[in-house]
Amino acid sequence: MVPSTRLYDYLLRLGDNALILGQRLGEWCGHGPVLEQDIALTNIALDLIGQARLWLEYAAQTAGKGQTEDDLAFLRDAGAFRNALLVEQPNGDFAHTIIRQFLFDAWNFALHEDLCNSGDLQIRAIAEKSLKEIAYHRKYSSEWTIRLGDGTEESRSRMQTALEDLWTYAGELWNPDDLDREMAEAGISPHLERLQPAVEKYIRDILTEATLEIPAGTWMQSGGKQGRHSEHLGYILAEMQFLQRAYPGLEW
Repeated sequence: MVPSTRLYDYLLRLGDNALILGQRLGEWCGHGPVLEQDIALTNIALDLIGQARLWLEYAAQTAGKGQTEDDLAFLRDAGAFRNALLVEQPNGDFAHTIIRQFLFDAWNFALHEDLCNSGDLQIRAIAEKSLKEIAYHRKYSSEWTIRLGDGTEESRSRMQTALEDLWTYAGELWNPDDLDREMAEAGISPHLERLQPAVEKYIRDILTEATLEIPAGTWMQSGGKQGRHSEHLGYILAEMQFLQRAYPGLEW
């Protein structure tokens, strides 16, 4: 039996990844390179926020402190967030946004596909509900990775730069820590070591088709899953949480 506090921490990871990446993509609304992609990125952001609500609602129930998903989203400080460092990185140009999305989607799809077999029925239900959306996200970011990587000299250069900038953050997603192992042993989540080969193969295959080179370095950033974040998260939360912080208890 997994202690509720440990399950709560794991649910925060799932919810916070979706919440922070959704917030980041929402920054593109009205600023996309063309109207169609502006709308597409906004729709993906809405998908992620919807998924975050489900995970954080379950986390709040697990904590048993009378909180809601809104409390967890808007009333925690940066050190209490458990998202991976990758999702809080700035949008940069369109190439950086696509590479960040692609690396996350490749892992997120494999994770949720396996979570559909979770021993926790609520996790299984949320994963099943989310998987169709996540499959589209992976298709979208993979196709744009290929299109831009194998495009013009300018687009390929930008994509290669983005890949080199963000690659060091990808490993945190599939490198397990004690909580990941505990959840896997309890049958709640997959063993990340078993997901890693398939995820890395998918990434390699797409990058090869995109004529992009995987960076040579093997050292990966870490800490986000334990609450140690880059300076970027604080700025995200300052914007995202302002209204609730300025007017406590505000209701629509």
